[in-house]
Amino acid sequence: MDDINAWVWWLIGAAGLGIPLVVTAMPEFGMLSVGAVAGAVAAGLGGGVVVQTLVFVVVSVALIAVVRPIATRHRTRRPELATGIEALKGKQAIVLERVDSSGAGRVKLGGEIWSARSLDGGQAYEVGQEVDVVDIDGATAIVM
Repeated sequence: MDDINAWVWWLIGAAGLGIPLVVTAMPEFGMLSVGAVAGAVAAGLGGGVVVQTLVFVVVSVALIAVVRPIATRHRTRRPELATGIEALKGKQAIVLERVDSSGAGRVKLGGEIWSARSLDGGQAYEVGQEVDVVDIDGATAIVM
């Protein structure tokens, strides 16, 4: 073991930290692995054990402190491009058949004809009126 350089041990440690990264999909292990590679670079440049350890700790903590909040913010943000029925919410539709709370009415929404019902049970919309789509319930547009 004395004939293996310190930088090789750091690379072995980096590979060892890469295994739980793949198995658990926890990015923190990847950041620690990058810190171990930085420790290997410090060892390869002739730094002592204290310098190597400090480089490992500083790089690992910096990556976790900077990258993790950014990744969390991106993961929790809603997609900017709405598709499917999400894209129809908030659009305007034209009433083709009287719409009330019974769900028997029809609207033209996005070039297609949809069954529709009013959000407010006492509200009815007549043919030709523009309505706003609040939600989609199955194949029925909820309008107001």
